Amino acid sequence: MDSVMFDDLDRKLLHALQLDGRAPFSRIADVLGVAGRTVARRYQRLRDTGAVRVLGLADSRRVGWSEWFVRMGCLPSGAEALAAALARHYDISWVTVLSGGAEVSCLVHATDQALLDRVGRAPGVRSVAAFRILRPFMDEEHCWRVRISALDEDEMAMLRPAYGDGTTPMVVLNDLDERLLPALAVDGRAAYPGLARTVGWSESVIRRRVNELRQARVLSFSVETDARLFGYTAEYMVWITAAPGRTTAIGQALAQDLEIAFVAATSGPANLVGYVVCRDADALYDYLTERVGALDGVQGLRSAPVTSYAKRIGAIPERARLGTPPVAGAG
Repeated sequence: MDSVMFDDLDRKLLHALQLDGRAPFSRIADVLGVAGRTVARRYQRLRDTGAVRVLGLADSRRVGWSEWFVRMGCLPSGAEALAAALARHYDISWVTVLSGGAEVSCLVHATDQALLDRVGRAPGVRSVAAFRILRPFMDEEHCWRVRISALDEDEMAMLRPAYGDGTTPMVVLNDLDERLLPALAVDGRAAYPGLARTVGWSESVIRRRVNELRQARVLSFSVETDARLFGYTAEYMVWITAAPGRTTAIGQALAQDLEIAFVAATSGPANLVGYVVCRDADALYDYLTERVGALDGVQGLRSAPVTSYAKRIGAIPERARLGTPPVAGAG
């Protein structure tokens, strides 16, 4: 992947897929003004080199799951093994090693309290702090702006799918969903015949269910990639303590910044958590001090460098299973 750097066509293709992860290459090609085979070859190259994955994601809030950021203190010698064990969970994402190995952080999509409890009992964990996400200020279409700045408004309008209005009731996942969603978390662009073989249902049923989940805004698609391929080398997690009456305003302001990949209000002493992505350490320092620190209502700011990722948003392809494996050594 280190040999890949995104050019203009790559960036436009990634932006198009962020808008509609299952858009046919022919439709993307028409909007971009290139041949369909060119788009298909370009995507295949990026996928084969590990530079890009398109992943299908369930909206936790629409299916009744809670989301928790969990920070685990550990010995540096055990950080990589702990992160790898957590990464095997379908219900756990954004598994990062922080602060040179002194800490592991992850996002837990908890279907019940038991999963959260097992995470805290994983081997090598010396301390645990869990903070529930109360309100995210970004979604899949409005994510890290560097990744979604290649297309103009007209091009985006032609590629944006016609979702439902989001007013449908909460969706109860069925047996098909429990097998389909993990498969889409491995490859959001998997062809319907392949999905049918994987989950053991007919192609027509799967096609209909994917459309139903999208219309209900339960299922969305996201492009997983590495910020370094855009020329950004400094990734940090930040925890912001805000005056209670300013939390929403600060979160909304940060969500508009080029440097923010994710920001949400959480429980706990720091009521905002975010991922910051900058060109380098100097740019990071300037952003935290001159932008974040200067916002009205910011009372405290802590940060930790992302040393490595064991997992970003989707399932690990070579280890993905239909179901949720336990944390190694957990009860």
